[in-house]
Amino acid sequence: MLIREITNYLEKLAPISLQESYDNSGLLIGSYNKNIEKALITLDVTEEVINEAINENCGLIISHHPIIFKGLKKLTGSNLTERLVIMALKSDIAIYAIHTNLDNVLGGVNGILAEKLGIKNPKILSPKTGELLKVVTFCPSKHMENVQQAMFDAGAGNIGNYDNCSYYTDGTGTFRALEGSNPYVGEANKLHKEQEYRIETIVPKHRLTNVVNAMIKAHPYEEPAYDIYSLDNTNAKIGSGIIGELESAIPIKEYLFLVKQTLGTKFIKHNQLIERPVKNVAVCGGSGSFLIDDAARHNADLFITGDVKYHEFFEYSGNMTIADAGHYETEHLIKELLYTVLKKKIPNFALQISKKNANPIFFL
Repeated sequence: MLIREITNYLEKLAPISLQESYDNSGLLIGSYNKNIEKALITLDVTEEVINEAINENCGLIISHHPIIFKGLKKLTGSNLTERLVIMALKSDIAIYAIHTNLDNVLGGVNGILAEKLGIKNPKILSPKTGELLKVVTFCPSKHMENVQQAMFDAGAGNIGNYDNCSYYTDGTGTFRALEGSNPYVGEANKLHKEQEYRIETIVPKHRLTNVVNAMIKAHPYEEPAYDIYSLDNTNAKIGSGIIGELESAIPIKEYLFLVKQTLGTKFIKHNQLIERPVKNVAVCGGSGSFLIDDAARHNADLFITGDVKYHEFFEYSGNMTIADAGHYETEHLIKELLYTVLKKKIPNFALQISKKNANPIFFL
């Protein structure tokens, strides 16, 4: 199977365009056109993981964290990143990273974390703005429904738990076909007036190309007119962290022990425990302390993440419990997620979850 076919499925789950500006997701080593027989899924790429890929005949490693994060200016093997890149190149192993783009989708890192921790009715904790556009086009009335449906099928018109959302009005369009044109209606060099519908609908940025192409293909005009507007609306399905609720309130110590057992963490660091039972829970896999204020604004009883700094534990003491369950521990579930997603799409392709513990942190 071509690497491109595999990464296409991954990018439907988490489009590359949703990664943060500092990130480096995507194919980092290798060619999209390489044919492979097997892929290995891991959280991080280490020498042990690359050797595992070699021994298991895996031509592709799918990793959450990018092996190349900062710019590489040379390949002399003087540091770990350079050595790993050289090792992968010599072994003809491709490496693909699916990082903050997987963090920023509802069904990604935080989705599986919430699911495993029994959090119901999950919603994005900090939705992103500037990720939505409005596309407007104009077409004859008898083609309106076909054009509209083509745009919906390509990913337009979704607002929260509603789809096929649009607005249309009728009016009169004018144009004059010049020499060399092939107008659907009207005559060359004559001003034409046509009763048309103005169709407008909302589109996520990462779906824009698909929606515009689908609209043009379905449109009867040789040169369809359309406008694209930037919006400041938030996209409820894209952003950082997740908040939801437990099926029933539970004493906080009891729930934290459940979290500890589920994630396989050695210990959980936390601030002062709240005195009330836990009901509303917010999570962010990896380094999520930047969402502490968001969790408090959403009235979370408990916020679970990793890499919380000392002074951050003072915040909301007694009002919201902040629990640091570890960076690796709050993210390693994505190996299961990626395996499940890909197996559903390509059941006959050989996939393997890495057996190597790539966690660089140990405890005495």
